[in-house]
Amino acid sequence: MATHNIGIIGFGKIAQDQHLPAIKGNPAFDLLAVASKRGLKPDEAKHTFQDYREMLRALPDLEAVSICTPPQVRHQIARDALLAGKSVLLEKPPAATLSELEDLKAIAKRTGVTLFATWHAQYNHAVDEARAILAGHKVKRLVVNWKEDVRHWHPGQQWIWQAGGFGIFDPGINALSILTRILPEPIFIQQAKLQFPSNRDAPIAADLVFSSGDAGEDLQAHFDWRQTGPQTWDIEIETADGKHLDLAEGGIRLAIDGKAIVEEPSEEYEGIYARFARLLDSKQSDVEDTPFRLVADAFMVGQRVTVEPFMD
Repeated sequence: MATHNIGIIGFGKIAQDQHLPAIKGNPAFDLLAVASKRGLKPDEAKHTFQDYREMLRALPDLEAVSICTPPQVRHQIARDALLAGKSVLLEKPPAATLSELEDLKAIAKRTGVTLFATWHAQYNHAVDEARAILAGHKVKRLVVNWKEDVRHWHPGQQWIWQAGGFGIFDPGINALSILTRILPEPIFIQQAKLQFPSNRDAPIAADLVFSSGDAGEDLQAHFDWRQTGPQTWDIEIETADGKHLDLAEGGIRLAIDGKAIVEEPSEEYEGIYARFARLLDSKQSDVEDTPFRLVADAFMVGQRVTVEPFMD
């Protein structure tokens, strides 16, 4: 297996908590550089830059970059990296708009480098097991409860409340990525009720109704960023033939008909970087955009409801 020189662009909470340890723990990668506008300098990086463009120019041996910036600025950064001949890993959501992602896909194909749009919640054994169990079954009932405390997970991060920051869909897209991975048939947004704080440009909660085209189905999701105390990341599924699946704690625990089948620690980002190494070795790309499209559809058909102001 080749060793790939990699850089991180954007060194905020997700990069520090997840990307850095995953890169350090994978022998397929050598952390060559970090670009941080705030000037953060992790000991593990051989080089640090404040301007990512300087990093791209200064390091001809840099093969790939992981882009961990807010989505509003990700397209230009990824575009510059791809045109500089660097392969790109995109933290979710992969861009601010679907058109931006299509542009990146076209550039990656034209330049012959790897583009990888990551969905970290898919990289748990329980998710793969749920997919295998549901294959060939009709889903009769689906309830997603994805509720967490934004103050804990995004302390002081104002970009998430700005236009293009996705609001509750920043975590909610994780649930959608699991659904699009495990369900045997495509689902579509039939209805959406999006709750916007009166002082914010992005929603704090969302209630979704899905459809797969089957009569009598009941498919729902409930996202909320105002939950304190224990956090909830659960998916409950009932099939037409009576099988009952509970996928809990963000996809690390799976029970079938009340019996625990899988319960393993999360290794989501380890899985992401193992996949990225394989893509780099084979010079392929992986740009699955179905979860992203569901979010876009929710905004397109959603009813906007104004709720009380939210203060960090």
